Amino acid sequence: MKYAIYGVLLSLGLFAGMLVMLEVGRRTGIRRIAKGTEADLSSGGALNASVFALLGLLLAFTFSGAASRFETRRQLIVEEANAIGTAYLRLDLMPASGQPALREKFKQYVDVRLAAYTNPDVDSGKQQLAQAASIQHELWIQALTVSRAPDASPEGGRLLLPALNTLIDTTTKQTMATEMHPPMIVFAMLVALILVSSLLAGFSLAQGTRRNWIQVLCFAAVLSVTFYVILDLEFPRVGWIKLDDRPLVELRQSMN
Repeated sequence: MKYAIYGVLLSLGLFAGMLVMLEVGRRTGIRRIAKGTEADLSSGGALNASVFALLGLLLAFTFSGAASRFETRRQLIVEEANAIGTAYLRLDLMPASGQPALREKFKQYVDVRLAAYTNPDVDSGKQQLAQAASIQHELWIQALTVSRAPDASPEGGRLLLPALNTLIDTTTKQTMATEMHPPMIVFAMLVALILVSSLLAGFSLAQGTRRNWIQVLCFAAVLSVTFYVILDLEFPRVGWIKLDDRPLVELRQSMN
């Protein structure tokens, strides 16, 4: 939860920074008008437009990328649930004496994975993921042992072990997708562009006779909320936007 609060505080800080830059730009423009250089305010229209266009382009790319990665992570949850479910069903091909221990290990594995996904503490969640990896290794060793038992069917091992391998591969993809983010310089550049655009927007507001608070607040609110949504989509496990873990939850319920 504390990481979600950090995102809110960062967005609120950006909102306040935009209001400050809008006011600085407006007062600077008013001083230039008082000095008789009002024509200079409109002479940079093309330059201002290029900065706003660059801001819009960067916002579009970062938002699109964050949404795309969010969708990929959501699909990987379904893929992980399918891989676990397939391997669990193929336990029926193992000798009856070895099935109970394997099934219990599968349940333990899914419980730890779900606990890691829903854990609001990032450091504790990483420890649970490491525990799940250890259980995964134990599952592989145990499945190898059972498949080589005297009463084991050769066909059972040939079907179960590839399913376990797929499960391990899916977990690796899930981990990599979770850690895949744009370089921090992209977010720093986005914040800088938002503040610079606020300064230029405030500069153009100097031509008005009075301050338009509705326009100023809407401009700052829209951009700061957009920035917050990008952050939340990029880090869905620690923000207010959550990935849907129902496929794994339903799979765990079906194991009972």
